[in-house]
Amino acid sequence: MSVRVNPALLLAAALALALALSAALTPAIPSSLTASAEAKPAGSLPSTFLWGVASSGFQSEGDSPDSNWTRYIAKGATDDPIGTSVDFRHRYASDIALAKSLGAKVYRIGIEWARIEPRPGHLAARELDYYDDVVRTIVAAGMRPMITLDHWVYPGWIADRGGWSDPATLDAWLRHNRIVVDRYAKYHPLWITINEPAAYVLKEVQYGGIPKKSVTLMVDRLVKAHQTIYRYIHAKDPGAQVSSNVAYIPTIEPGLDQAFLNRIRNQLDYVGLDYYYSISPTDPTAVYAATSEFWKAAAATDGVYYALRDMAHRFPGKPLYVVEAGMATENGKPRPDGYRRADHLRDLVYWIQRARRDGLPVIGMNYWSLTDNYEWGSYTPRFGLYTVNVKTDPTLRRIPTDAVTAFRGITAEGGVGTRYRPTRPATVCSLVAAPASCLMPAR
Repeated sequence: MSVRVNPALLLAAALALALALSAALTPAIPSSLTASAEAKPAGSLPSTFLWGVASSGFQSEGDSPDSNWTRYIAKGATDDPIGTSVDFRHRYASDIALAKSLGAKVYRIGIEWARIEPRPGHLAARELDYYDDVVRTIVAAGMRPMITLDHWVYPGWIADRGGWSDPATLDAWLRHNRIVVDRYAKYHPLWITINEPAAYVLKEVQYGGIPKKSVTLMVDRLVKAHQTIYRYIHAKDPGAQVSSNVAYIPTIEPGLDQAFLNRIRNQLDYVGLDYYYSISPTDPTAVYAATSEFWKAAAATDGVYYALRDMAHRFPGKPLYVVEAGMATENGKPRPDGYRRADHLRDLVYWIQRARRDGLPVIGMNYWSLTDNYEWGSYTPRFGLYTVNVKTDPTLRRIPTDAVTAFRGITAEGGVGTRYRPTRPATVCSLVAAPASCLMPAR
């Protein structure tokens, strides 16, 4: 069954919600963080800026052990089986070499609990050796690892016990991740404890990992998990940088953060955010952002500026890191709006440079993703700097997109330069961080 939605009504409702939430939850933005009506050159970024590429374990590794997600796939809840994915499990050395050739300084990976502890209390030595070598290879390539402890996947035996509905899951999660921290803290990685917590909870409800009645319990346990492992990481590495990245959702983000991010603000060394989509009252494609055809939704890049400005206001003094940013295409075909990946990447960097020039403490950006991968149920959405035709090419060849050359130029020059201007005009009344993004636009 399909449901037709009137885009105008949806956008009107989104704007009303944005205004209500912002009025209730967001104090006025101080003048030091407002954008001038006059355009400023974006400037270049300092040599210390962290250019990175990103991936997750389950989405890219293939050779997938028993987990909540292999079970969701087995019961037919997804469009595609995962199969080999892009086989990072056996091709990590060459993928890391690709990242090095791009000039990346950070390589984000996930450490998969289901792979390391396939049975309660049994640690798979072969898989620990694999992750040891992945991390060493990243470091040897001159990059800093960004390690994600939980990217939505847990072992099948945890699923048998009820997943995050089971109170024992928290202790099991902490035991596992203390092992991870003990092994890799010596490399001084950047840490992400829990990837996109709100989306994690949503997916668990959607696919039956937890019942709706357990949503609050899961959120509370994720908060406790972050707070506890944060303290453990700092005991092992007092200078560690730890965060949990949030998917920045236009119009509702300040309200959404009440459940998780605001509760861990004292255990954040930097604020990690993911940015993909924009919404505006004049954009009829916004309706696609919440559908299975989300590559048709606008990917306006100025929204990252408003997201960063909002986070700088709500988390003063915290460095900001764009942990994920990218653009989806359908099976690698040209987008309906004609936006090319290279142009989108340069435009993103322009607005991040603009944020930094306007005083926002942005320290890094990871492109999602180095290669195409399994987008939580489907191989249709493509995000990679390198395309991989998983369903049709058994060799899993990494095919460079036009954004590869763009990324190399950006890392070599420290950005897009002061004369660069975005290929797309700034959004008229972006709702990314409304109402401030409409009332104080960055031209």
